[in-house]
Amino acid sequence: MRITELLDKRSISLNGAPASKKEALDQMIALMEKSGKIRDVEAYRQEVYAREEEGTTGIGEGIAIPHGKCDAVEKPGLAAMVIRDGVDFDSLDGQPVHLIFLIAAPDTKDNIHLDVLSKLSMLLMDETFVADLKKAETAEEFLRIIDRFDQEKPGLDEQFAEQTEASTDKKTCRILAVTSCPTGIAHTYMAAEGIEKAAKAAGCSVKVETRGSGGAKNVLTDQEIKDADCIIIAADAKVPMDRFHGKRLIECRVSDGISKADQLVERAMKKDAPVYQAGTPVSRNSTVSSGGAAHKVYTQLMNGVSHMLPFVVGGGILIALAFLIDGFSADINSLSEEARANFGTITPVAATLKGIGDLAFGFMLPILAGYIAMSIGDRPALAVGFVGGMIASNGKSGFLGALLAGFLAGYIILLLKKAFARLPESIEKIAPVLLYPLFGILLIGLIMNFAVEPPIGALNTGLNTALTNMGGSSKVLLGIIVAGMMSIDMGGPFNKAAYVFGTASIAAGNYDIMAAVMIGGMVPPCAIALATLLFRNRFTQEERESGPVNFIMGLAFITEGAIPFAASDPLHVLPSCIVGAAVSGALSMIFGCTLMAPHGGIFVFPVVEHPGLYLVALIAGTVVGAVLLGILKKKVSE
Repeated sequence: MRITELLDKRSISLNGAPASKKEALDQMIALMEKSGKIRDVEAYRQEVYAREEEGTTGIGEGIAIPHGKCDAVEKPGLAAMVIRDGVDFDSLDGQPVHLIFLIAAPDTKDNIHLDVLSKLSMLLMDETFVADLKKAETAEEFLRIIDRFDQEKPGLDEQFAEQTEASTDKKTCRILAVTSCPTGIAHTYMAAEGIEKAAKAAGCSVKVETRGSGGAKNVLTDQEIKDADCIIIAADAKVPMDRFHGKRLIECRVSDGISKADQLVERAMKKDAPVYQAGTPVSRNSTVSSGGAAHKVYTQLMNGVSHMLPFVVGGGILIALAFLIDGFSADINSLSEEARANFGTITPVAATLKGIGDLAFGFMLPILAGYIAMSIGDRPALAVGFVGGMIASNGKSGFLGALLAGFLAGYIILLLKKAFARLPESIEKIAPVLLYPLFGILLIGLIMNFAVEPPIGALNTGLNTALTNMGGSSKVLLGIIVAGMMSIDMGGPFNKAAYVFGTASIAAGNYDIMAAVMIGGMVPPCAIALATLLFRNRFTQEERESGPVNFIMGLAFITEGAIPFAASDPLHVLPSCIVGAAVSGALSMIFGCTLMAPHGGIFVFPVVEHPGLYLVALIAGTVVGAVLLGILKKKVSE
């Protein structure tokens, strides 16, 4: 397959003039739509924007390669735009973008197109190729240039074969590299090309393993790893690391492999890299900061939360269904006090569902603590974190105790690794399976039982008691705060903090907090959708067309549907959404609404206490948010 087979002449613009990154992306998506390869444009748009949220696709040197891979793509395709005057695209080098290629990839097992897209990504590292494309005067000439370079440049398999041959040469430095990105389409191969070029220019032998959507290619052999002087891991996705034990290793972001390959190779030649020990997380200290201590802590916390959520959602909804079934089969007001205490297990079906749900829910805190620990101390910390989380779950410290247990377990393993670093090699080999779990579990058990449980347990008990007894204005204020937090960053730290607080409250029996949390997450997309219908002159044509889709996303409790609108005009959109969400959260508390399911949106309304009033609260917040958007946003001139 040739690159030009993916690029329709109708999807090429040689005189683009977008005023912003958002406008550039929207124009590129419109070009892609003309190719007829997208079955659901709005779903594809959401995917492109979601990928951009993970990190800019402006790779530097005036080039951007945004991309989206999803079921909304019927056939693989490309769209291209030349922007003579450039556009600010938040590029890695801070420079304007003059050439954009948008990639559309179907989410299928047939990956024949991936090699073609990967080859294009590598061609874009060729300055002559890029310069010729910018000079093209017609779409036909643009396609001819691509075809000429495509024919001259060897395929991926040939390039990898050349790398393997070169890696056996006796040169000043033998460098191996692994590149990978979450999507695995463009950045993976551009980083590979960048590192290869930099290494060859420095007189080094090089071989690069790529781990893209089509799987691992040019895989490094044991002998090559043994002979290597340095390993470079340029990846934003998981890479098998144990095979590099005992080798000098640099770990960095995949973007560094594109924009800072020279510096990486220079470090490799100077042997300016630590020796990697299997089971030890490597510090990403290559050429960029990792985002600071706060970002690192947040990443570690989110690792625990992301692994915990399936247990919370699945188990929580089963428990809610058990209550719903018992609610249909029995009048709670006519039940005895003992029967009320067993509500949710009265009927056999409800008892079965609640038993399964309780079991899944019981994993919540151990999983949270275990995977926080693993993100700090790697696999040896997993078991230690699980034990700490279980102690918190069985004790009184609950969610707060599990959080502490996760971080404590991770750092206990790091300390043990330092303590056992000077052991004889024969004993060091058994440390991960004997010494780390033995001493790690012992230490976390002692710390949790005697240092964490007493104070944190008392604090947690006090907080739960206060929340249970909270009423009137205090409870309304709490509803305003948690619902408002859901709208501050729509999937970011504030949103996740409020959500985790809500799910932890379910475990503690405070169901009204989760009701306020969920409604706060439903309002922003719904308010934006309503505003695009009521105040059409405040939105661009594309926003008006995509706006109503947010009704579906909002009702399904997918707050992220509001992100593209918030990103384009945060000063006006965010305050409107926050106020609307806060109104809904306050009304939810005033109406006494409760929710035992941690997710689901409108689909779990049957398990909400006072569902009619809950719907009123949702509508009220949506209207308030939409009206504020109409007032605050300026008219759009098209």
